[in-house]
Amino acid sequence: LLGLDKHASNGGYMIRSLYFDDYWNTAYQEKVDGVLLRKKYRIRIYDYSDRVIKLERKRKSDSWIYKEDAPLTHEQFDRILAGDYEFLRDSEHQLCRELYVECMCNVLRPRVIVDYEREPWILDAGTVRVTFDMNVRAAVGGFDIFDSTLPVLPVLEPGKLVMEVKFTEFLPQMVRDLLPGKAQELTSASKYVLCYDKASYLRGFGYWQEGWSVPSL
Repeated sequence: LLGLDKHASNGGYMIRSLYFDDYWNTAYQEKVDGVLLRKKYRIRIYDYSDRVIKLERKRKSDSWIYKEDAPLTHEQFDRILAGDYEFLRDSEHQLCRELYVECMCNVLRPRVIVDYEREPWILDAGTVRVTFDMNVRAAVGGFDIFDSTLPVLPVLEPGKLVMEVKFTEFLPQMVRDLLPGKAQELTSASKYVLCYDKASYLRGFGYWQEGWSVPSL
């Protein structure tokens, strides 16, 4: 019933995203707390290539998602990674200018790299997009998204994947009938939160916050 996305040349493609968060870890905390109005920033590439580099901002209002993006060059990414944000202030793209404000005022900085393989299926009616994200993993050891040698840590149980069903107009009944029963319910599954938690050892586990106790001698 659905056709494979034209960009999936070999049945799918690999996605790597560098997620950012501010000084207070607002994007992470609001997701965990279930805040209805929230946003997060990321830089995304495909198959480790610099052919397409996108700065993205994902806004969410309850179950509604709005995405904005702006193109970046490899050199611009390197400057962001080095902490040089001044060029963003004079960018022709509003999203880049707003990223500059976030970096300077809210200390927005890289947090974690999220990797996975995506198999995307589409249906014109209702502008439906069903994606299967497999082998979700956190890349650790650096924030250079073009470094394909970064060690990775899987974040899902063996045999598990993340299915997302997105539509802009309506979800046709024939697609609803294809979905497993539990998929009829809205379920939260944040790849950013999963990978952030998986890489928590890099920032310290924070045992004192988890109710851990140290026996006295």
